[in-house]
Amino acid sequence: MRRILCRVAYDGTEYAGWQLQPSVRTIEGELNRALSDLIGEKIQVIGASRTDAGVHALGNICVFDTESRIPGDRFGRAMNVRLPADIRVVESAEVVPDFHPRHVNTEKTYCYTIWNDLIENPLTSRYSFHRYGEMNVEKMEMAGRHLIGTHDFKAFCSAKTSAETTVRTIYDVSVSKGVEDPRFIRIRVTGSGFLYNMVRIIAGTLVEIGAGMREKESVLFALREKDRTLAGPTAPPQGLCLEEIRFVDGLPLVAQ
Repeated sequence: MRRILCRVAYDGTEYAGWQLQPSVRTIEGELNRALSDLIGEKIQVIGASRTDAGVHALGNICVFDTESRIPGDRFGRAMNVRLPADIRVVESAEVVPDFHPRHVNTEKTYCYTIWNDLIENPLTSRYSFHRYGEMNVEKMEMAGRHLIGTHDFKAFCSAKTSAETTVRTIYDVSVSKGVEDPRFIRIRVTGSGFLYNMVRIIAGTLVEIGAGMREKESVLFALREKDRTLAGPTAPPQGLCLEEIRFVDGLPLVAQ
């Protein structure tokens, strides 16, 4: 039995998230279908990150087991012929059989995009959150720095979470205006792992700080009190994209 890793990009607009669910379209479901059709085996992929409904990705990761002798680096192209146009495998490779993408040290980077202009842009509305009015990016950046480090992020987590602990580590938070167009504001968050809706709640909080609706120190207060009502709203899903999952110790690839 061989284990194949795939790096997957997708537009999550038309999907009910990554995780397989009955009677609705999911990214995992489409990957399972395409692979089963390709190699004639019943395939169940294992994902590194379960993105929510409407959330996008440039670099989510999954693995699957197969008896197929197709070279590891050839799976991507063969799968893409069978996948919808809004899902693409951008890279594939064979890894050692016991590699599990959720049981190793990773750094995950999410980007939340805001379109800051009077009128919504129909060409970017699937991939950004429209917000009009002046936004103070410097204050957003300063507030985001308070989140760096290991903290109890209970205030920045949905009540629906099933996590055993709400302690997480964030390595970096940055807020910047787009070089190509300053109406884009991008919040990037890198961490070892995230709670349910955590990045979207961080984004919603920083948006309110940028709009002058709350002080930048409110982030510290919410962290200290561990109270969800003290953080900002959950920002809409379409602005969020999982940009990258980096394996800290590298990938245990099998030589072809």
